Amino acid sequence: MSDPVSPLPGTNGDRIEAVRFQPTATTDGRRSPLISVRRVVVVASCALAVSILWFIFTAKSVRLDMEPADASIAIDGGFAFRLGEIHLLREGSYELVADAAGYETLRRAVEVGAKRNQTISLKLRPLPGWVTFDIDPEGAEITVVGSDGLQGTSPVELRVPAGPQTATVTHPRYQDATLAFEVQGRERLQTVTAALTPNWADVTIPTTPTGAEVRIDGELSSVATPGPVPVPAGERRVSVSLPGYSVWTDLLYVEPQQVVALNPITLRKADGQIHVESKPPGASVTVDGEYRGVTPVLVGVTSDRGHEIRAFKVGYAPKSVSVTVPTGKQRNLSFTLTALEGDMAIKRDPPDAELWIDGERRRPEGDTLTLSAVPHELEVKKTGYASYRATIVPQPGFPQELKVRLLTLEEARLEALKQVRTTGQNQELVLLSPGFIRMGASRREPGRRANEVLRDVELTRLFYLSRHEVTNAQFRAFASGHDSDSFEGLDLNQADQPVVRVSWQDAALYCNWLSAQDGLEPFYREDLSKIVGFNRNALGYRLPTEAEWAWTARHVDGGDLLRYPWGDRVPPPERQGNYADASAAHTVARIIFGYNDNYIVSSPVGMYEPNSKGIYDIGGNVSEWTHDYYEIPGTAAVVDPLGPTQGEYHVIRGASWMRGSVSDLRLSYRDYGTEGRPDVGFRIARFAE
Repeated sequence: MSDPVSPLPGTNGDRIEAVRFQPTATTDGRRSPLISVRRVVVVASCALAVSILWFIFTAKSVRLDMEPADASIAIDGGFAFRLGEIHLLREGSYELVADAAGYETLRRAVEVGAKRNQTISLKLRPLPGWVTFDIDPEGAEITVVGSDGLQGTSPVELRVPAGPQTATVTHPRYQDATLAFEVQGRERLQTVTAALTPNWADVTIPTTPTGAEVRIDGELSSVATPGPVPVPAGERRVSVSLPGYSVWTDLLYVEPQQVVALNPITLRKADGQIHVESKPPGASVTVDGEYRGVTPVLVGVTSDRGHEIRAFKVGYAPKSVSVTVPTGKQRNLSFTLTALEGDMAIKRDPPDAELWIDGERRRPEGDTLTLSAVPHELEVKKTGYASYRATIVPQPGFPQELKVRLLTLEEARLEALKQVRTTGQNQELVLLSPGFIRMGASRREPGRRANEVLRDVELTRLFYLSRHEVTNAQFRAFASGHDSDSFEGLDLNQADQPVVRVSWQDAALYCNWLSAQDGLEPFYREDLSKIVGFNRNALGYRLPTEAEWAWTARHVDGGDLLRYPWGDRVPPPERQGNYADASAAHTVARIIFGYNDNYIVSSPVGMYEPNSKGIYDIGGNVSEWTHDYYEIPGTAAVVDPLGPTQGEYHVIRGASWMRGSVSDLRLSYRDYGTEGRPDVGFRIARFAE
């Protein structure tokens, strides 16, 4: 028997009734958000923290070594975080702007590489300083060497670039001087003082009677006898004259700052005197065929008899007259000389170029000018062309012809550059004027490799390239202990053989060393004897770019690009260059069958004929380092390429004494490496401007 069940509350015991649902009340009458603000803040904070940690772990520690140290620095190109002297930067390219009071603003592109810790040295250039030249005596001409337009007459204040400077000082009566001084720059004021050394001797001329005029090379001195008379150093003609007395004259040689006393001179009573002048002055005067000085001049003559007085000057017709002077009298004589003339035909190209003579524009009928037979300054000029200047001397009775072709400004620029330069180590560099080249090779070319991508390159900067590869002797002037060693017992170490077993770093460091020897701004940037970058605007020595190497090796004026150093077909002509020939069969794997170049390993540089550019051994003897980092290039056209900004390897171009396959011998063949090899050397290059 079961217990009775009690009815549920709210029921009548026998049925259940529905109750209306009432939602739970909230405090503000709205539903709670699914994601709280706190959660958003926490997530954002975590994301920011992760980003910061990611940046810290992937960024490089870059120390900017600034000079001056208090320069303000701004970095553009990516996020940068500064911790004291250290900046955290991710790998890549940045533009840096540095400012400091008294310095020029520095703007420079910098590369942050893959190394964890890096140092970039930056030096701001001080602004020029104001230099006052206080020279004793006043009136000296000051010229700052190497700075066009920086000149003046002392005392003078000039704005001179900061750093070591040299100035030349000239004064008519003093010895020339050269002043070396350091300009503080940064708009600061400083004074350079100097006392010039007199360029005359004090000469005492004791005469009886005293008070006679003294002329030195025809010029009247301000001091009468006995002096002392300041006589300019050197050989001088000294004349002493006094009315009523014969002129005393002699040649005198004196040195600067000497004190000289001549023997006593007793002037002889003159029978007669003649004062000779001329127009123009400076004419030579003879009396009865004996030279007596230049006009104006006072000469003594025997009285009461005739004397032939003759005056002559270059470019003028001589004149003479017979004169008799009474006893104790003086005659005045004046010659007006007639200028001689000569004809000169000046052929001009272009024919409408202006013609200037002695600073005056001349418009001749045709091309012929009639000019006095004296030196004239000729200038031929036209807008858009470089002017031509010369000194001309017409010859009476002998017509002359001068042909002048004006150079365009571009032609003049090229003409001003030396076609061949020589380094301090006597390495000849040839000036090359490049243009367009298609680099790489067609896929149909036998031996073509995948990294020889066809692409168009334009080279616009003139550059110099050494005729020869750098030799062991030349490299040892930089690294005395270098050893190129041998190969299979065959010597690679002779002084005139190309240096080998040099890394790319060693070759670039040699370029910087040679730049320092020749006073050129280094092309490569060094840090603790490691190359860490380069300055594309520097004119120091460097390795040739890959494009420069290819243009020099392959380009032929008026012809197709060369496939091989000798042409388009193999094998090469006999003794064309040093490659892996038949004699090297026991030392290397691939040779040119039937070819002999007389050398098993590298030959002395320059043993074979140069190419059309005058460059020796390009494409043979040893392969050569180039400036560029190695990459498989794209197909886009480029202008003046310097290669990638970073990489592990550098490009090697050209065959060598170890290379004899069809692929290796081609001028489009590209190799790469970083360390030295027994068949890899280098040659040097530099931008011309």
